[in-house]
Amino acid sequence: METLESELTCPICLELFEDPLLLPCAHSLCFNCAHRILVSHCATNESVESITAFQCPTCRHVITLSQRGLDGLKRNVTLQNIIDRFQKASVSGPNSPSETRRERAFDANTMTSAEKVLCQFCDQDPAQDAVKTCVTCEVSYCDDCLKATHPNKKPFTGHRLIEPIPDSHIRGLMCLEHEDEKQNLESNLTNLIKRNTELETLLAKLIQTCQHVEVNASRQEAKLTEECDLLIEIIQQRRQIIGTKIKEGKVMRLRKLAQQIANCKQCIERSASLISQAEHSLKENDHARFLQTAKNITERVSMATASSQVLIPEINLNDTFDTFALDFSREKKLLECLDYLTAPNPPTIREELCTASYDTITVHWTSDDEFSVVSYELQYTIFTGQANVVSLCNSADSWMIVPNIKQNHYTVHGLQSGTKYIFMVKAINQAGSRSSEPGKLKTNSQPFKLDPKSAHRKLKVSHDNLTVERDESSSKKSHTPERFTSQGSYGVAGNVFIDSGRHYWEVVISGST
Repeated sequence: METLESELTCPICLELFEDPLLLPCAHSLCFNCAHRILVSHCATNESVESITAFQCPTCRHVITLSQRGLDGLKRNVTLQNIIDRFQKASVSGPNSPSETRRERAFDANTMTSAEKVLCQFCDQDPAQDAVKTCVTCEVSYCDDCLKATHPNKKPFTGHRLIEPIPDSHIRGLMCLEHEDEKQNLESNLTNLIKRNTELETLLAKLIQTCQHVEVNASRQEAKLTEECDLLIEIIQQRRQIIGTKIKEGKVMRLRKLAQQIANCKQCIERSASLISQAEHSLKENDHARFLQTAKNITERVSMATASSQVLIPEINLNDTFDTFALDFSREKKLLECLDYLTAPNPPTIREELCTASYDTITVHWTSDDEFSVVSYELQYTIFTGQANVVSLCNSADSWMIVPNIKQNHYTVHGLQSGTKYIFMVKAINQAGSRSSEPGKLKTNSQPFKLDPKSAHRKLKVSHDNLTVERDESSSKKSHTPERFTSQGSYGVAGNVFIDSGRHYWEVVISGST
């Protein structure tokens, strides 16, 4: 009965459900309690109908209401019928198993079977025997008075009715419940204090974080101002330098023009004097005197004309300063794109540009934003199958790493011949790094040649070290530690040393001569 009563109790009013609503989350709630929840969510001058959702007090599931509000939710008719039966059963017996246990424990320790309890509400004299004691009211009732004072409806359905006990024993029974309530209150209070302590710690961290945000934001703003001021200073310096070049070009041009102006004036003055003398000679009527002076004046005019062409060459009147061309379009674009630095885009391995030998591979790659890349990092490992590419990419232990590469290509030495490798390139700057897609490159197979120093005395190796033949007459070869010396078999070693992988060579054998 105790478990049943807890299941029939509303989590809000802690009383038996009254007109219970069946929520979508399968929990129940009194209609009036649900209405009070909506009222608590209303702001000032706001109607209850404006609230469209609330949380289930048991599981915190959000209940969305239709236009009908709470009337749109289903009534839990089955739960209401169970409550009605439970209330009828509670009138004729103890309210709950817990009460029965407390009463039995109390009766065993404090009461005797001979004690009788009289009704404390009767007007009769003598009073009738009590059939129930209400722990809530602390009064004992006979059957008639109980029916009159405790009808089967709220709030009396919540009263605790037990077997009749004397007044002196009710306080002791109440103490048992008070002790439980005290323990529950202390437990809840401890949990609340603990939670408040956690919230205070969290609040202190949040306040400290806010302070750090303020400090860091101010630091970043100051750094931004400093960097922008530095850019402005650089622009002003470059402006002054370029302006100085323009002024120097202006002074040089004006100096040349002033020299040409002075020469022109000097030539004009000399020419004016000769012109005046020539015109005066042309007006001479005496033929003898004219012939005497005309020849001299003609020579001087010719010399003056020639000297003016020498002193004043073709004048360059270019005043447009075409050689001082300004094009700041790239710089303007860079300034327009000023922003916080981000990690560079992943580079791309250009397999068509990569080259390989039997023990080296030169990897080439490109990057869309080379200006923001500080350095590259090359990673490579042996490729053993398509299925392990993902696992290799996620495992850093199996990779060989070449850091701090400044160019967009790198040659890896000391590789195994005829072996396929996986390469990845990482672009790095102050904001982070991004890696390229894996690229697969393979070293060439090492050419196989015979080693003359290891050939048996009876074997002769060709000049290209590719063929060998038996030569019984050749027995004057010097002895070396690596030479085959067996009497029963002849041999010669190759120059390829195999330490891993699978390799094969085709050998052509022909008859001996």
